[in-house]
Amino acid sequence: MKMSNLNNLREVMKKENVDYYIIPSGDSHQSEYVPEYYKGRAYVSGFTGSAGTLLVGIEESYLWTDGRYFIQAEKELNGSGIKLMKMNIPGYPSLIEWIKNNVKEGKTLAFDGSTISTNEYKNYKELSEKNGFNIKMDKDFLNEIWSDRPELSKEKIFIHDIKYCGRCTSEKLQEVRDEMKKLEGENYVIASLDDIAWLFNIRGNDIAYNPVALAYALISDNEAVLYIDEEKVANDDKRRLEAQGVTLKPYNDIYKDIKNVTESIIIDGAKVNGKLYYLISEDVKIIENLNITTSLKAVKNEVEIKNMEVSQVRDGVAMVKFIKWLKENVGKINMTEISASDKLEEIRAKGEYFKGLSFNTIAGYKDHAAMMHYSATEESQYELNSEGMLLIDSGAQYLDGTTDITRTFILGSITEEEKRDFTLVLKSHIALATTIFLKGTNGCNLDAIARRPLWKYGMDYKCGTGHGVGFFLNVHEGPQGIRPFGNTIALEPGMILTNEPGVYKENKHGIRTENTLLVTKAFKNDEMGEFYKFDTISYCPIDLEGVDVSLLDEEEREWLNNYHRTVYEKLSPYLTEEEKKFLEKETRSI
Repeated sequence: MKMSNLNNLREVMKKENVDYYIIPSGDSHQSEYVPEYYKGRAYVSGFTGSAGTLLVGIEESYLWTDGRYFIQAEKELNGSGIKLMKMNIPGYPSLIEWIKNNVKEGKTLAFDGSTISTNEYKNYKELSEKNGFNIKMDKDFLNEIWSDRPELSKEKIFIHDIKYCGRCTSEKLQEVRDEMKKLEGENYVIASLDDIAWLFNIRGNDIAYNPVALAYALISDNEAVLYIDEEKVANDDKRRLEAQGVTLKPYNDIYKDIKNVTESIIIDGAKVNGKLYYLISEDVKIIENLNITTSLKAVKNEVEIKNMEVSQVRDGVAMVKFIKWLKENVGKINMTEISASDKLEEIRAKGEYFKGLSFNTIAGYKDHAAMMHYSATEESQYELNSEGMLLIDSGAQYLDGTTDITRTFILGSITEEEKRDFTLVLKSHIALATTIFLKGTNGCNLDAIARRPLWKYGMDYKCGTGHGVGFFLNVHEGPQGIRPFGNTIALEPGMILTNEPGVYKENKHGIRTENTLLVTKAFKNDEMGEFYKFDTISYCPIDLEGVDVSLLDEEEREWLNNYHRTVYEKLSPYLTEEEKKFLEKETRSI
C-alpha cells in the first residue's frame, strides 16, 4: 500500500513539474497530534510515529524523525524505499542541510503552505533564493491521491467551567492585551489550538487525546475574533463567548481577514503557518515572539493547581487498581499488551470527570519497551507472562486536570542487568525530583542532573527528560521542558513538568519511571537569591521488585520510602480494604 501511495504521489509531482514534495507531521495549526485528515505523512510512508517529516523526490525519498522513533521507523519503513534520517545523530544531515546540498537551480520544491510553520517557510524561502530553486506552496497534492481522506470533525465545543480553570476569558484577554502593549503590537494572531482553547475557555474533540477544537484567533485592542466552524458552537455557548467580548467568524475567514490587517501584528513563527504569514501585507510590521498565551498558561493558577492535585489522586487510585489486577492475573489469564491497556482505560473511565485518555497508551513488554513510543497492534502484540518487565506509559484527561505517568512493572524473574538498569533509572528519577535550583534556571541546565547516574555506567536516552503538561489540554505543553538542548525558558513556580528518564536497549528491554512535577518555591537567601524545587504530584507505587537496594544511597532510600508513604496516605482513603492491603505491600519501606 505505502509503495503504491508513494508512486501515486510521484505521478502527481511529475504532472505538476515538481521535483521534491515535503509532507510534515503537523496540521494547519502546527499541532503535535493531528486530525486524521492531516495524517498524510503516515498515508504515504507507512511511518505512524507522531513526529517526522517526509521528503519525496522523483527518484528517492527520505524521512526525518527523532530518537524516540528510530527503532519503530526502521521497522515501518522497511520495503518502502524511503531512507531513514536520524535527527541529531552524526552522519545524518538535517532536512534543511539536505535541501541546501541537493535541491539546485531550476528545481522545484513544493509543500502545502498551511501545514508548515512560518519559520520553516522562511528557511525554505531563504534557501530557494540562495540555490535558485522554485517554491510551490499553494496546493495540497494529497487531495489528488487520497480518495478516502477523512473529513474534519464537526463535533460541538463546550465551555470549560471557571470552577475548574479559575479565570474567565475576559480576564485572560485583558492580560493578553497588556502583553501586546509591551511588545508594541496592535494585532495578535493565534493559530495553536491549545493556546486558543486556554484563552477562550473552550474545549473540543477535534483531535484524539487533545481536548481542542480547530480554530484561529485574531486579537486587537477592541476586538477578539474566534474563527471556528459555527456549526460546532451551540447558541448558548455562542452567547457566553460574546458576553466575554468574543466575536465569532467562520473558520477559514482568517485567511481573508489577515490580508486586511494594516497595523503591526504579533505572531509566533513556530505556530502560525506559512500560508498565513505569506498573506500578511508587506507594509505591516510583523513582531515575532513566543505566543503570549503559551507563557501565560504555562504558569498554573491556584485553582488549576488545586484541581490538578485532585485529578492526580484520582488517577493514582485507578493505577493501583490496575496494578493489583495485573499482578494477580498475569500468567493466569490470557493477557496481552493491548488487553492490559484496555483494562487500564476501563478502570480510569470509572473515575469522576473522566473525558478520555491524554495520549495513546504505550504498553511494551520485554524488548517492545525498547521502542520509546511503541504502539501495539493485533499483529505485533506480545502475550504477557509471569516473567520480564512491562512498561506502561499512560494518562487521562479529566475536567480538572491532565495526567501522564509511566511505570515499569516486574511480572516475574528478571536478569541482573534488568534489575541494575531499573535501579539506575530510579536513581536518575530521584536525582531530578530532589533538585533545588536557583531562580532563572532552565530545563537544559537541569537535564544532565537526571542523566548523571546513567552516564556513570555509559548509558543515555535519546530524548528529553521531561515536558510541560497542560491543564485539561495537551499532555505535551510548552514552553518549559527538560532536555539537553533547545530550551532556554526559565522554570517558574506554578509550572508543571514530567520527570521521565529511561533506559532503552534494542532487542532487550526498555525501562522508564515517570512522575509529574510542580515547580514551587524552596527558600530565599538574601545574599544568593531565590531557590525553587519540585513537588512530585503523581501518586503511584514504583515496583520494588525491580530495585537493587544496594545501588541506592541513604538519601535515595529515604526519598523512595517517603514517596511511598505519601502515595499510601493520598490513595488509601479511596480504596477497599483488600486494595489497601495490596498498596501497603507495594509501598513498604526498604
